[in-house]
Amino acid sequence: MAGKPVHTVPHEDGWANTRPDADKASGVFNTKAEAQDAGKTIAKNQGVEHIIHKQDGTIGEKNSYGNDPFPPKG
Repeated sequence: MAGKPVHTVPHEDGWANTRPDADKASGVFNTKAEAQDAGKTIAKNQGVEHIIHKQDGTIGEKNSYGNDPFPPKG
């Protein structure tokens, strides 16, 4: 996958969508659902992975919108 994934993460002001190595969030939202919807849209448009974190920061779900091989290797 060429692009960097979108992460939906807990934020001091609610929930945010971030990218690795980005200086600031691409968006901050009041609810996880709002952030998740926005993150999904970004990931689909850019053909990258969307990683959704839980409140404690651990990964809860991953969705890939890129060019994944099928069947998966391994």
